[in-house]
Amino acid sequence: MDNTLGRRPLLILLCGGIILMLSLGTRQTFGLFLQPMSLEYGWGRETFALAIAVQNLVWGLGQPFAGAVADKVGAARVLAGGSVLYALGLYLMAGSQDGAALNLSAGLLIGLGLSGSSFGVVMGVVGRAFGGARRSVALGIVGAGGSFGQFAMLPYGQTLIAGLGWQHALWAMGVGLLVIVPLAIALAGKGGERDYSREPQSLAAALQEAAAHRGYWFLTFSFLVCGFQTIFIMIHLPAFLTDKGLPAVSGVTALALIGLFNVVGSYLCGVLGGRYSKKRILSWIYFLRAGAIAVYIALPVTQMTTYVFATLMGLTWLGTVPLTNGLVAQIFGVQYLATLFSIAFLGHQVGSFLGAWYGGYMFDLTGSYQAVWMFAIALSIAAGILCLPIDERLVTAIPAKETAA
Repeated sequence: MDNTLGRRPLLILLCGGIILMLSLGTRQTFGLFLQPMSLEYGWGRETFALAIAVQNLVWGLGQPFAGAVADKVGAARVLAGGSVLYALGLYLMAGSQDGAALNLSAGLLIGLGLSGSSFGVVMGVVGRAFGGARRSVALGIVGAGGSFGQFAMLPYGQTLIAGLGWQHALWAMGVGLLVIVPLAIALAGKGGERDYSREPQSLAAALQEAAAHRGYWFLTFSFLVCGFQTIFIMIHLPAFLTDKGLPAVSGVTALALIGLFNVVGSYLCGVLGGRYSKKRILSWIYFLRAGAIAVYIALPVTQMTTYVFATLMGLTWLGTVPLTNGLVAQIFGVQYLATLFSIAFLGHQVGSFLGAWYGGYMFDLTGSYQAVWMFAIALSIAAGILCLPIDERLVTAIPAKETAA
């Protein structure tokens, strides 16, 4: 089975893109449920935001283990198991009437489901199936699949909520996620293109190597900033806009625009990452985000300014993912790509936890999101600066025998 993986790269790319479309697209709809669930049960916004924060933290903590299992025994089983947990979490979320139940369903179960059915596992397989400059482009294409999911699933989710109610909408999306199970067959196996640039390592040696690399920690911090910004906007932007007197459709449209333009952004970041310095592209992404947020909150919030802001954010939204994954592969090779990327992705999810929770906490405390927007700008500038000194050169592998000694 392992030897066949490299002979079907296009099938891997197609099925991997659809898996991310379903997995990430469904996740992007959660902001639509904040207000109806909060109104139904009389919650403050922090209750829902905390559950989504827990989800992102569990996703991040579970991702390295999911990546390690996928590197060891293959991705198909991990993807199938993750999709089942994800669907179960959505089913139970529909019946969650208090914060504890919501933390279990939307938090723990969906978080575990995402760890097994999203970036780390899928991109680990894609990264091994494509080599050289083709890898960066392939990662951009599969990342664009996740972006298209946001564009397609947001109106779909809103239509389900309007037609069926929010509870039945969650059930319907849970059933749709089970399509991942047959798609995962195309990603079976743990092999792919052999990494001739480095000697084989043990997992312990690869972890030791990454821990000693300063740039790996800078990359992980920058990913934390990405997580903070994207989850805050995804969860809180619809409510922020209604607070400003804009119709509810404005939030759905803005998030859909982010998804639409991120299809283009993810692909372009993958192409540019194959031609130019990945760290410099990442740095410019964070500086662009800082500028876009600063201008947006300085101007009156209208539908037009919101849609322009959404377009700019969309062009950079998940473009960080193929670039970060490509940098990990470029620096450390592909043998443990799913594991090492997943550990860096933990940083992203720590940021996501903070962005989801802090947004709800500050709103309940002050009645405004202003402090969160300002914090997002400061973090973005710091991330842009820290990406620049990352050493992009391939490191010399630490052999397994040295680690054992």
